[in-house]
Amino acid sequence: MKYIDYVQLNPFQRAGYKIKNFFVNLPKNIVKFFCMIGRFFKMLILGIAHSFANYGKRFAKGDWATKVSYLIMGTGNFSKGQYIKGLLFLLIEAAYAAFLIFFGITYIAKFGTLGTEHGGFEWVNGIPTHVDGDNSMLILLYGVVTIVVTVIFLTFYIINTKSAYKVCQLKREGKHIPTFKEEIKEYLDEKFHITLLTIPTLLIGIFTILPLIFMILIAFTNYRPPNLPPNSLFHWTGLQTFGEVFSSKGGASMGHTFLVLTEWTIIWAVFATFLNYIMGMIVALMINKKGIKLKALWRTLFVITIAVPQFVTLLVMNQMLQLNTGAINVLLQNLGFQQIDFINSSALTARITVIVINLWVGIPYTILITSGILMNIPADLYESATIDGAGPFKSFMKITLPYMLFVTTPYLITTFINNINNFNVIYLLTNGSPTHESLYQAGYTDLLVTWLFKLTMNSQDYNYAAAIGILVFIVCASLSLITFNLTKSAKDEEAFS
Repeated sequence: MKYIDYVQLNPFQRAGYKIKNFFVNLPKNIVKFFCMIGRFFKMLILGIAHSFANYGKRFAKGDWATKVSYLIMGTGNFSKGQYIKGLLFLLIEAAYAAFLIFFGITYIAKFGTLGTEHGGFEWVNGIPTHVDGDNSMLILLYGVVTIVVTVIFLTFYIINTKSAYKVCQLKREGKHIPTFKEEIKEYLDEKFHITLLTIPTLLIGIFTILPLIFMILIAFTNYRPPNLPPNSLFHWTGLQTFGEVFSSKGGASMGHTFLVLTEWTIIWAVFATFLNYIMGMIVALMINKKGIKLKALWRTLFVITIAVPQFVTLLVMNQMLQLNTGAINVLLQNLGFQQIDFINSSALTARITVIVINLWVGIPYTILITSGILMNIPADLYESATIDGAGPFKSFMKITLPYMLFVTTPYLITTFINNINNFNVIYLLTNGSPTHESLYQAGYTDLLVTWLFKLTMNSQDYNYAAAIGILVFIVCASLSLITFNLTKSAKDEEAFS
């Protein structure tokens, strides 16, 4: 369709055309996404190959001290007068060797099997005595720690070889070799960004990356009853856990539950995101409309709902919706109406209930965000539209909504992903109810994230929970990258047109 035809379409036809184009181009964009991932891995492999080439080059062209530094760290710096730096490299090597000897090598040796010796009781002199066996969880955890520490050590090892080769070249060229004090001064001036980012990077590695690696690896084991340490061992199972997640065998199967909850999670995320967004925008337009009195009062009322902690609101609403004792059902009964079981009667009723309650929780945030943006839309656009004969609806579809979408698309994507992982609303309001025998450890209002929580806390199916966590991450990351790259916010960052 030509651009001139597209411009002449009415707002609903334009929206339909965009939706159609999105789904028509979706396969192509998915292919582009995976091609991008392929290019990333290609660059990574080439970078690793280039690093190995430079590693060999430094050894071949370096002097004797540089070559010895490949075995004894810090030798190249010692030989050129950088005694403190050389000593630091040597201490790092010694500390890593001690770590391996007294701790790491024990767990790395068992990392491939995750343990072979079972604990239990043995008769010693006629007395039953408990004998400790291997603990698969500790072997996995400390094995991962050892691998991460080894990666960190290898980083310092490469820095050591580069430093040894650099001072070797400086001496050959007759240039000044910086002292330790001069290098420290450089890290407080030209390289101060490295100094500032070192501690945050280290903390992210310890508290984020390390647990993530541990969780990902659990998905490739059979870490669930009856294989729970310390009394039992669990082992590597490859992709078996993912196969069981998608399996539909048996009564309350993992596969059936996964499909039902995935479908509801997507429906919930769409409604929770776009209903809050549209209705919040409409309320903000009403409050900001010329002639509306007491604007500050209306804004304050909505801000008050934000000031109340969300979990308090949800717990109060949970009590108000109870069948016999809830305030809403008591009121219905007093008015002569039949009571409604909002939470446990049917899946449809419970799902509509959580979507409606989420509007009360989420709309005020949208009002605050959109109010500031609405005030920045140039007034002359509306004046020109009025002169051309456009009514309020057409002005909204042609000016307000496109401008808002252009500015808030990243916010919408973030909100959509947050709603996929919206634990509080579901868990505190319905706890996943209503339940059904066809669902494994879940109810019809459970999201994948609340199901993951129940698999962990209720049935201790840690491997299933880890696998579902990985799948949720892949879906969220893919949707975020593909959707954002298709938006005008990504293609035209300069200005709104």
